[in-house]
Amino acid sequence: MSEHHAGARRIAVIPGDGIGTEVIDVARRVLDAVAARHGFELAYTELDWSCRRYLSEGAMMPADGLDTLRGHDAILLGAVGWPEVPDHVSLWGLLIPIRRGLRQYVNLRPIRVFDGVVSPLRDARAGQVDFVVVRENIEGEYSEVGGRVNRGFPDEQAIQESIFTRAGVSRIADYAFELAASRGGHVTSATKSNGIVHTMPFWDEVVAERAAAHPDVRWDAEHIDALAAKFVLAPERFDVVVGSNLFGDILSDLAAAVAGSIGIAPSANLDPTHTYPSMFEPVHGSAPDIAGTGVANPVGAVWSAALMLEHLGHPEAAADVLAAVETTLATPATRTRDLGGTATTGEVADALLDRIRRAGEV
Repeated sequence: MSEHHAGARRIAVIPGDGIGTEVIDVARRVLDAVAARHGFELAYTELDWSCRRYLSEGAMMPADGLDTLRGHDAILLGAVGWPEVPDHVSLWGLLIPIRRGLRQYVNLRPIRVFDGVVSPLRDARAGQVDFVVVRENIEGEYSEVGGRVNRGFPDEQAIQESIFTRAGVSRIADYAFELAASRGGHVTSATKSNGIVHTMPFWDEVVAERAAAHPDVRWDAEHIDALAAKFVLAPERFDVVVGSNLFGDILSDLAAAVAGSIGIAPSANLDPTHTYPSMFEPVHGSAPDIAGTGVANPVGAVWSAALMLEHLGHPEAAADVLAAVETTLATPATRTRDLGGTATTGEVADALLDRIRRAGEV
């Protein structure tokens, strides 16, 4: 497939807070190197949207922020969060409006055990654990419907509504089945229909309907509690796991821990229709405790950048980036502190760039 495209791809870059700025710097250097090697261009617009901006201006991003993002092909995000700003303020002030305003209904979380990264599970080894969590990203349990009544009185109540739509469940199920058809051919649907009597049986019914349209993919459903246990007991058995917003959120963090480090975990917030730009971000937070010390692991951001290249139609470039990640993780001298190594952020960056520049050499 040709990787030559007319004009530069426009990337909105939101470094964010803490180590976000450090890992995004590495991701950009890697992107520039691989783009040069494959003959396409990336043009960046850097945006200062962050908790730092919130503390100075009272908003995580400007009122017309979504309009700014719509003019881009993709969004690369570092990490957002700072001790002086409550998490729900930073989340609902930036991430969730972007996900919902740009219809990024798929949250994609690849999970792999790499050579050189020791899983806390003694039997989880490289080459055996390789699956993807597909999380519904804009409806489900994380709705804005509900409220608080009788505040401050003994009978105070909090009401939170879950919203599941046929369109929403159908499209996330279709995405999971289509992805599985290109991988191991197996979908596991996360549910809890034995205890949650309306939304989860509805989820099960719609997933079963969509499964019938994909007869080439085998599938099963697992209750969320048993599924969480199986992630720990037998992570090698999974291929594509699809879940609601809440279940997918919890399962993907558990899966990242199974793989050995949240520092290497990537994610993509996708609009598969390409109507709006998709957003790519490492799973880790802004880590204020290590910000500025030069020890942050840039692999999560770099792997997220590879997912971005894949989404933008540059699969060979994405493969080069992932190969560079595999090499640096497999080499003790280029593993960061969170992986038991001693390498600095800059040393990992140099190793990644060196591997990309030598890609294809015999």
